[in-house]
Amino acid sequence: MLLANSLVEGFIKSNLMGQGIVALQLLGSVAMLAVIIGKAKELGVISLLLKRFVRDFTEDRDVLEYYLRNRPTRSASGLEGIYARTCDRLLKLLTPDTRSMLAGRGAGSPNAAALTAREIELVKGACEHALDEEEIKVEHGMGVIATIVALSPMLGLLGTVWGVLDAFAEMGSAGSANLATIAPSISSALVTTVVGLLIAIPGVMAYNKLTATVRDITSDMEGFADELIGRIACEFQGRSE
Repeated sequence: MLLANSLVEGFIKSNLMGQGIVALQLLGSVAMLAVIIGKAKELGVISLLLKRFVRDFTEDRDVLEYYLRNRPTRSASGLEGIYARTCDRLLKLLTPDTRSMLAGRGAGSPNAAALTAREIELVKGACEHALDEEEIKVEHGMGVIATIVALSPMLGLLGTVWGVLDAFAEMGSAGSANLATIAPSISSALVTTVVGLLIAIPGVMAYNKLTATVRDITSDMEGFADELIGRIACEFQGRSE
């Protein structure tokens, strides 16, 4: 409570530059908080859907069974999006008769389908491209948090230095080095730094927590992409160049 009173009193007594910086810091903190809450919810949903998809996918006998049964679209997100775009590319490389056979059966081992090593590489490229797109989506918004966390204390330091310069200018004009005269001005100048640190410290903690979650999700996505390409190579590679 005492700290809050000191900050409010210092804000009121600070110059226009200091007040403007504090206002900017508070606006940034509101934006950062909104991004943190939204990102935490988004990552929670992605993690849940990721686990559900992996469970359903691993229960199928062959790589195309889930695709033929559920018909996921290219606009799907997460692992399902990676899987859908990879399967789309795979099916385009198969002959029309093979595609019709697979669509008619809906599932089963595609013994009649075979791809060359070069065609497998094309499917792998589509999978990796889809993976990169999904990783960018997962990481979206993290830069906003990092920027606000970094700028808040820097803006605070700028406000403090500016306030101290004004304090020394006033002391020079008055021709006196009386501590009682300069102390209130310096105290007010320190408000911006305090506010910046109060924003940055919890911001860093939240950013690190979200970064760890993002790292776990992207790691799971990369593992799934590797498994998907491996299964495609095992099931479809067989035709010579």
